[in-house]
Formats: sequence, C-alpha cells, structure tokens
Amino acid sequence: MQTLPAFLARVTPPLTPALVVRRSALMRNLAAMQARCDAAGVALRAHGKMHKCSEVGRLQVAGGAVGLCCQTVGEAEAFAAAGIDDLLVTAPIAPWGAARLAALVATGVRISVVSDDDAQVDRLAEAARAADVVLNVVVDVDLGLHRAGCPPTEAVALARRIATSNALRFDGVQAYLGHLQHLADLDARRSANEAATAILAALVDSLNAEGLSPARVTGGGTGTFAYDLAAGVFTELQAGSYAFMDAEYDGCGAPDGEPWPFEPALFIAASIVSAQHKTHVTNDAGLKAVAVDGPPAKVVAGAPEGSRWFSMGDEHGGIAHPATFQQFAAAARDALTRDRTITVIDSDPAVPWPADAPKSGDLVWLQPGHCDPTVNLYDAIFVADEDGTLERWPIDARRVSG
Repeated sequence: MQTLPAFLARVTPPLTPALVVRRSALMRNLAAMQARCDAAGVALRAHGKMHKCSEVGRLQVAGGAVGLCCQTVGEAEAFAAAGIDDLLVTAPIAPWGAARLAALVATGVRISVVSDDDAQVDRLAEAARAADVVLNVVVDVDLGLHRAGCPPTEAVALARRIATSNALRFDGVQAYLGHLQHLADLDARRSANEAATAILAALVDSLNAEGLSPARVTGGGTGTFAYDLAAGVFTELQAGSYAFMDAEYDGCGAPDGEPWPFEPALFIAASIVSAQHKTHVTNDAGLKAVAVDGPPAKVVAGAPEGSRWFSMGDEHGGIAHPATFQQFAAAARDALTRDRTITVIDSDPAVPWPADAPKSGDLVWLQPGHCDPTVNLYDAIFVADEDGTLERWPIDARRVSG
C-alpha cells in the first residue's frame, strides 16, 4: 500500500478547506467491519449520524448492512429520500417528530424509533393512529451513558406498554455505551463493557420470560465492536466511525489490543495563506472547518513530522513547527503571551527560519480529531481515487431540519 503522503500528493481539491475521503480506504473499512459482523452472526446497522451522506449509506447497505441508524428525524427523512428503506432512529425524539416519522412509515419505509418513557410512547401511538400506520418502537435502556434511556428495571413495563398499543409494535431494546468508546485503558473498557452487557443479557431474559422477546437487541460502537460482537447478546451493531476513523480513535486503540482493522479515510485539505513567522504558518482551516470537541486535528502531510495544528479563530488555523513547538505551546495558552513569544523568536538571529516549513500556497493535510462534528461543518465530501480523481458527494442529511 502506498504511503499516505504519496497518495495525498496526487489530490488537488478545487477549494479549501475541503473534506476529502480516500475511496480505497473507505471501501476497505466497510468490508472489514461487515466481515467481522458476518463472522459473528450479528447484523450491521451502520450509524449514519457520523457521515450524514446518503452515498456512504448506500455503500454500507450494498455491502451487507441491514439498514442505517439515524440520530434525528431529519436524517431519517434524508436517507429515506435516497432509497434507504430500513432505518432506526436511535435517540428519543421531540414531540413534533412523531408525526413526521409516522408519515415516513406511510410511504413504505421501515422506521423504528427508540423511546424511554411512557409519554413518548403515547405520543408515538397517537401519531401512528393519525397516519393509520403501525410504528416500530425500541426501548432505549441506560447502562451508564446517562444521556437517554430508561433504567433497566423499568424496561419490561415500558415494553409491555408498547406491545399493548394497537398502533405500535414492540421492536426490541437498545443499549448504547457511548461513554466507553474512547477509554484508553483497554482493561477498563473491556470490564465496564462486560458488566453492562451482563445487565443487558439479564434484561433480555426478563423480557423473554414475560412473553416480550425482543426482535432486536441493538447497540455497540466502533470502540467496543470486538466485545459487542463476542458478547452473544447484541443482534445488531450500531458502529459508525469505523468507516472514516479519526485521531481520537487512533489514540485510544482498538478494543482487542490489536492494530485497528480500520484505517484513516477522512482528511481535511487546508491551504497555507500566510508564512510570516518562524514558529508557525497560517492555514484556512479554523473553527468553522475543524471540530475541536476531541483531540486536535493531526497533521498527516504537507508539513514536517511533529507539526501541530492549533486554532487561530473562526477561519484560520496554525501549523506550529516542531523546532519551536515546545516554546510556542507553553505560550499559546493566552494571546498576549503567545504574541510576545512569537515576536521574540522571530527577532532572535540565533533561531533560523525553518527551511522545511510549508510555504504560502502549499496544501497541508489534517486528520480530524473527531469525525462526526467535523463532517457536519461541510456541505460535501470529495471522494478521491488513488490517481487523485475526485467525485463530490453531498452531505445531504446535514442541513435537513430536525
């Protein structure tokens, strides 16, 4: 396989900042996860919230995924419009969303939605009756994420409420362990996942005993995929980031302790727009192009090894040169100290201008720290073949309301 910089040297996006996906890496990632799921006898329901792109979703389904997960009503509508007709909305929805999901069911799309309380169930039933459809509802169970989901002790009663409604169908249980996906301590990640999965298995046994056998047990993610597939509890895996990968997953490591079977496929192309300082150059990928809720974007090509990206505001980022990075990093905590440090280094004749620094007009390539919110900053991705040919795919589920 060619090295990453060699491949990226052949890619020239029509504008910057640009979101670029290496097609061959994407296809290898999709095939690798599908093969793992097939070998374990677990269905893959890839999570579309990561890419928000129907073209990627269609590739996942064509490769063997049973359908997609969505995080919002709008994503479900966009994917349905693109012909993806088996969708699970994995977050409890606001009251206005129930009628819109019921309307999708009326068009022939198989929609399931999670719920974690009685009021949600009743609103979904009301919307389903109004649309003269039956809506599939999955009980969302909280096993430690504490974002949504009912306590496991309340799940059987909620399932019974769904099952006794003439407008709803009890479609299973969901347990997403998002708080475990990036734990760097693999032993802690494994043991916490096993403890949560044991609670889930006991819940499934209770549902079976009540005559409420779940049609699906869905959850899991890229950071726990190996445990999830081996647990014997999940019937569906909801992994999403595996398709693109990011610096955060690179940093925390694969759950089995082996090298990741998935490779970086998503990159940001940024242009150097100013090169006036010894410490750093300025590029056009700032906070509006790079999500910063995870680790910083990783510089992967176009600058010396050890260079670091940092934010310089809404429209700009900096690429700090490794020769002066330690001084610069210590000063970067506040603007005035950083300004003084840059001025001192620039004026010091003992500090040479770095000959290997990017020049104005050069391209620098970044790997996002967190892929999901970075993708959400763009209208499209440019899919690159190995010869540098580009194809534009809209991120069509990004701007939809809801």
